[in-house]
Amino acid sequence: MNEAYIICYLVCMRINRLKLRNFRNHKDSEIHFAPHLNLITGPNGAGKTNIIDAIHYLCMSRSFVATSDQYVANWEEKYFMIDGDFEGEIRQSFKVSCSYSRGEGKKIFVNDSPLPRLSDLIGMVPVVVMSPEDLKLTAEGPAERRSFLDSMISQISPKYLRDLMEFRHIRKQRNKLLQEFRGPRDLLKTYLEPWNLQLVETGSRLIAKRAEVLKQFKRYLEFQYRTISELKLKPDLDYQTILKNPEDTEQIATEYASILQDNLEKEIEREQTLYGPHRDEVVFYLDDMELRNFGSQGQHRLFSMALKMAQLFYYSDQLDDLPVMLLDDLFGNLDQQKVTIIMETLTKHSGQTFITSAAEKPFLESQFKESSSNSWFRVENGQVHKKY
Repeated sequence: MNEAYIICYLVCMRINRLKLRNFRNHKDSEIHFAPHLNLITGPNGAGKTNIIDAIHYLCMSRSFVATSDQYVANWEEKYFMIDGDFEGEIRQSFKVSCSYSRGEGKKIFVNDSPLPRLSDLIGMVPVVVMSPEDLKLTAEGPAERRSFLDSMISQISPKYLRDLMEFRHIRKQRNKLLQEFRGPRDLLKTYLEPWNLQLVETGSRLIAKRAEVLKQFKRYLEFQYRTISELKLKPDLDYQTILKNPEDTEQIATEYASILQDNLEKEIEREQTLYGPHRDEVVFYLDDMELRNFGSQGQHRLFSMALKMAQLFYYSDQLDDLPVMLLDDLFGNLDQQKVTIIMETLTKHSGQTFITSAAEKPFLESQFKESSSNSWFRVENGQVHKKY
């Protein structure tokens, strides 16, 4: 695994063409990308992030910037459209489209055929996003880390995604029963039994898969942190769930069922499901120091970057197609040495990468090598111009 970043992969997922219509300040843009590195520069507010956010829509069916689709359409219009032409190993050539209109909502199409569920898109085009918002992963509460973990695993395991969606549905229905039932308590317990069985079955699989992935992922994190930071501090993570060593699904299920039984009265009083993977935590450490409580701002920044670089190389080893990498205005607060390290790593990695940067970043631009595999775009007022 440690040699992953110097291996030249021949197979990667890439987007060759992107067309935007009424997507924020891009009224009508069409861009043809290079297969390796794509540098997108321009002043703040020009529309750089909008380009890679549109790519994210075509990979994950949602924005990594906006909290709602309604904020994405150009304010003068009632809809937006995104079209992308992709190429990979499993699917050699295919088109993904995303349309949104106020009142009708969002639709995803693959080769002009509508997807029955938006979730069917997840994993079709694996993607990793690195942005200043990643500081939330290390600095804020457990929900941020669970979301990161769920998103990461869902892109490589359709079964995990199905289990995750099913668990959320079961928990929602179970909570509704706990909140709305007004009959005898013994009858409520009887009604809860089938929901408990489903909760345990699905939740145990989620916990086992999380434990499996994090055990592997830890090695990637350690290597990437050491590469980026050039420090001797050792990064670590601790997966905290209902069991101390959650590796066997049957063992997890037995313990989970016992916990639900022992705490049923408490859940009835609180009117909500209190135990399960929706309460899991992933704690990050540097040496023996818990990062969230004691890490400096610089340590948080380096750790969050290492997380995303580790995700990139973990995907590279797990998937048939290398993922698409999106870096959004990441280098503004980094010194030249860190920029050089990351650019060298991405240059050696064969996957397609997109890097946005504000204007007047001559050092970053000097790291970007002109070739037939790379392209440099300049964005101004929603207009995209190719420099080479």
